[in-house]
Amino acid sequence: MGVPAVNPLRARSDLDLAQRCVSGDRGAQRDFFQRERHRVHAILYRIVGSNADMEDLLQEAFIQIFRSMAGFRGEASLATWLDRIAVRVAYAYLSKRRNETVRLALVPEPVSSEPSADQRMMTRESTRRLYGALDSLAVAQRVAFTLHVIDGRPLRDVAVAMNATVVATKVRVWRAWRALQQAAERDPLIADLLGTSTGKKKQEKGHESKASESSARGM
Repeated sequence: MGVPAVNPLRARSDLDLAQRCVSGDRGAQRDFFQRERHRVHAILYRIVGSNADMEDLLQEAFIQIFRSMAGFRGEASLATWLDRIAVRVAYAYLSKRRNETVRLALVPEPVSSEPSADQRMMTRESTRRLYGALDSLAVAQRVAFTLHVIDGRPLRDVAVAMNATVVATKVRVWRAWRALQQAAERDPLIADLLGTSTGKKKQEKGHESKASESSARGM
């Protein structure tokens, strides 16, 4: 499994910043946190959903980032390296909280520039039900689905973030689609959210045709 190409200038800048952080440069550490906070928060948010533990998760992610930074060598981009750690933190959280209810907030906004109170409530409820359905998935399937479908990352990038092959990632997304399709058949709010927000039918068919021959491998 390859990794995205690294821009040489950006790679040198990232490596220099990482080395300054490792050396104890507090200014560099503050700059790094401010620069990357949104990226790390966004990936945690998409996978886990907004909840009371989000700030703790963000803190845990940066604790792991700074602890691991001495091992950053620049082979991959700093962004890719951060994504892997954020995914690992989210994965551990979901594995621990598998059977617990997570309080969720709105992920997508209604299309209207001035949504009514009813539209906002409906979108929030639809999203709550979607993430409730995601709670029933295997953690790896949930992570792959949220990164690829909800966050819009290419499958190759998702595979790199999860330290998995592209084939395994396709299968995980496909299995998540199948499970969510079953949930949508029982819940019109989930069906509406998937159908209008992510192009469900087209994408689900695409993943089915690409992954069905590999699904028996037990990814």
